[in-house]
Amino acid sequence: MRLNSLALRLFATSAAWTLLVLPLAGYIIYSLYREDVQLSFDAQLKKLLTQITIDSMSTTGDTPVMPPNLYEPLFEVTQSGWYWQIRPIDGAPGRTLVSPSLATAVLPSPYDRKFPTDDTGTRWMNVPGPTGTTIRILEFIDSPGHDPANTKYSIIVAGPLDWFEETIARFRTRLTTALALVGLGLLGVTVFQVRFGLLPLHRIERGLASIRSGEAERLEGQLPAEIEPLQTELNALIESNQDIIDRARTQVGNLAHALKTPLAVITNEARDDETTLGSKVAEQAQLMRDQISHYLDRARIAARAGVIGRVTPLEQTAQSLVRAVERIHGEKGIALVVTIQPGAKFQGEKQDLEEMLGNLLDNACKWGKSRVYLTATIETLQASSQRKQLRIAVEDDGPGLSVEQRAKIGKRGMRLDETKPGSGLGLSIVSDLAASYRGRLTLEASEHGGLKAVLGLPAA
Repeated sequence: MRLNSLALRLFATSAAWTLLVLPLAGYIIYSLYREDVQLSFDAQLKKLLTQITIDSMSTTGDTPVMPPNLYEPLFEVTQSGWYWQIRPIDGAPGRTLVSPSLATAVLPSPYDRKFPTDDTGTRWMNVPGPTGTTIRILEFIDSPGHDPANTKYSIIVAGPLDWFEETIARFRTRLTTALALVGLGLLGVTVFQVRFGLLPLHRIERGLASIRSGEAERLEGQLPAEIEPLQTELNALIESNQDIIDRARTQVGNLAHALKTPLAVITNEARDDETTLGSKVAEQAQLMRDQISHYLDRARIAARAGVIGRVTPLEQTAQSLVRAVERIHGEKGIALVVTIQPGAKFQGEKQDLEEMLGNLLDNACKWGKSRVYLTATIETLQASSQRKQLRIAVEDDGPGLSVEQRAKIGKRGMRLDETKPGSGLGLSIVSDLAASYRGRLTLEASEHGGLKAVLGLPAA
């Protein structure tokens, strides 16, 4: 997933929601379970207190009786954490009774520490027990025979909180493990969901790549209902583009035929007139013909450059041009060194590529001494983009050009040496053709001593 991608956005929002909800749900479940265990623990203490109070205070005398240990076996185990204690309050004389588990220790009284009572008249307190571990104390004040006139006694039942905390800790560990596994599973499902959900977009990407490479003319295949309108609109756009190009070609052809005959008539009439006016008219008519031919050629180039799906293999085209140029400049004995990256393809018309490469190779052979180098590589325009560029470099080992000369040489009709054959239009034509494909031609100094012409074109 790239940083700026729909997949990362969808995954990040889903992962953030999962990481927010699961801990919150875990906290709620943990709190409810803790509260439930706390209520269960308190209910057990209350039950033991009630039973001990009934058995010890339901007497006809004025002193409590020893309750039978029929409630909790741990009351018989010394310092087990489960204790009960009965003793008079406010320093009144009376009998003190304790469970065997308490031995000689004494439990503190919530009544003595001024703890308030709850709705049932009992008091709660958490304090360190005889062994140093925290215990929970429950206390109730009553009199033997339940007679207010008799001495009041503090009846205490205590239970260990370490059992309660261990139970909660075990549950917390299991809950954390379970939620972590659920979270990892949800993140995995989210990745699959994002990939599966965006799969139709990858199909569209591959379909458009097939159209640009000339393997297909339309976006085909069944797509989801949400993306199907996009497929329809893209196909309509491709058809509209083709129709516009066809109409442009037709109009260019009609214009060329419409102007050729009148200009031919004007030129012939002017040539028959041997006056100064006739000569001037013939000169201007020829200039008009040249300008019309130039701009009609540019219109044809622009129309061809806009065609989707035109792809030209570079290696085959270059090899045929190299053979032709070697024959033309055979008397100079120039060797052409060709290095082309395998699979390099030009996104455009073959005749335009031939025109550009032909002009560059012809110029290099004219000025080179013994060798001309043709190198082609595929480059990525940006690290975050998948757009590719075809970089074609044509170099010679001739005298080369200065910076000022390289700035002038690209101008239409500009020639630095009139002794060499040509019209001075070669590099201008190459520059115009490259610009029509949103590419560019640059001139540099070659490491071989001559001129280096670098052509940047869209790669298929």
